[in-house]
Amino acid sequence: MPEHAQPKLAEVTPLRADPLPEEVPPVGEPTPASTTKSDLEAVAELAEAHDQIVAQIEKRIIGQRRVVDQLLVALFARGHTLFVGVPGLAKTLLISTLAETLNLSFQRIQFTPDLMPSDITGTEVLEEDHTTGRRVFRFIKGPVFANLVLADEINRTPPKTQAALLQSMQEYKVTAGGHTHDLPLPFQVFATQNPIEQEGTYPLPEAQLDRFMFQIDVDYPTESEEEEIVRQQTSDFRPELQRVLSPQRIMQLQELVRRVPVADHVVKYAVALARATRPTTPNAPAFIKEAVSWGAGPRASQFLILAAKARAILAGRYAVSTDDVAALARPTLQHRLILNYRAEAEGQRAGEIVDRLLSAVHP
Repeated sequence: MPEHAQPKLAEVTPLRADPLPEEVPPVGEPTPASTTKSDLEAVAELAEAHDQIVAQIEKRIIGQRRVVDQLLVALFARGHTLFVGVPGLAKTLLISTLAETLNLSFQRIQFTPDLMPSDITGTEVLEEDHTTGRRVFRFIKGPVFANLVLADEINRTPPKTQAALLQSMQEYKVTAGGHTHDLPLPFQVFATQNPIEQEGTYPLPEAQLDRFMFQIDVDYPTESEEEEIVRQQTSDFRPELQRVLSPQRIMQLQELVRRVPVADHVVKYAVALARATRPTTPNAPAFIKEAVSWGAGPRASQFLILAAKARAILAGRYAVSTDDVAALARPTLQHRLILNYRAEAEGQRAGEIVDRLLSAVHP
């Protein structure tokens, strides 16, 4: 879908931003009624905000509801996301629209083979004070200093430059010239990757892939959706977006996600799924041992639970089910599976293997 000029946002009153409780009682102790009431009210607020955010996004994006829902899960679970799809499917427009709807700062970095790490994180320049004649270094912030960073075609730059994002994605900090600089919060990286062009691309290192909570596959629209896209994008239609949440409230709701309780059987199911992807595990299915060289690590099961929590409260539920885990298994696990040569030669795909895994591993 081609992008068009971004209209000015309409000013509206944001959803209430009363602070959430800062302290949470230890596990096993009774929760005060006021804390429970506040959290439950916040869950209801987030469910309402979810519908409002989707409504704003749908003003510009036709279809792709699964992609939008998974994107919002990643946002409130505080997870970075890799989007894989051919050009022209509105990946960039989707992220920029989300940033505008939530009043977040947005930066797009076009990854190219000649991109340097300092082009992402920033650089130090030598300046002279004309009054004293003293020379000092001043750090000029790079485009990574934004709430939402779009790393466009991230696999087109060498691993050295890709690695410039590792500290930012893990610690929300940038170190340059011996000094550490904090990134603005909330901070998340959304990266895109073209699956059909292999010339001039560099595979993402496994350490960086593991830092992405999701790999979301962006598919072609349906015929009716594509017809609507053509009608909308070839007209003078310029929708106005409304702000739904403030950055401060988003951070509070991200903290709420971590307070959502999870039953033991749900945790066991998430761990069982992650462990079943490892061919060296004794109870791994036969098709995993035949097709997979390396499976998902412990970060995968953590992300499964965090994502399931976010999915639950976005639906207005203050409890996580195994269905939440299963629904997010494919985007969470597929980029963490390294297939062997035989599986690649046969054209097997990691996402399809995860789908088979869901049939083999039961809650």
